[in-house]
Amino acid sequence: MSLTKTPICDFGKKAENFQLNSTSNKIVSLKDVKGENGTLIMFICNHCPYVKAVITEIVQDCKKLESNGVKAVAICSNDVKNYPEDSFENMVKFSKNHNFNFPYLFDETQEIANNYGAVCTPDFFGYNKNLELQYRGRIRELKDLKPVGSGDSDLYKAMKQITETGNGPREQIPSMGCNIKWINS
Repeated sequence: MSLTKTPICDFGKKAENFQLNSTSNKIVSLKDVKGENGTLIMFICNHCPYVKAVITEIVQDCKKLESNGVKAVAICSNDVKNYPEDSFENMVKFSKNHNFNFPYLFDETQEIANNYGAVCTPDFFGYNKNLELQYRGRIRELKDLKPVGSGDSDLYKAMKQITETGNGPREQIPSMGCNIKWINS
């Protein structure tokens, strides 16, 4: 596991289209997950201890954001040959075990992670209603893989601000987690 931090937000960068299979065996595209007031695209996986530490809060935040007109999607792009815990079958189990209220997509070729510039799990891309990137930060501070603090997460506050103003916070603390497990690397 290599600890990796997300780069600084590239404000205004447009979301890349995708068409990927979901854990409910439906092809899902960017158009299908675009929210009225914002869209949250998350790169996660099943085995990463950083994802496991915040997955309950991710699901809770996505449920709260839905009432603000924000739709969310999670994408797993890891090399499943070397990381079988991230296989499609295990993605189905992981999404059911954590009651995902958003599609969980399999990026088998890693093309979408590459197009987005995803670097770690979890890696959050928060877009405004025009699909312009406004947030590339963390969900909240972790210490020894335990969430620090209570109340609304950094992610929730940023996405709420995006729904209200169209713009994300200028100051963002990077997300960090395990690096994306690239095929042949």
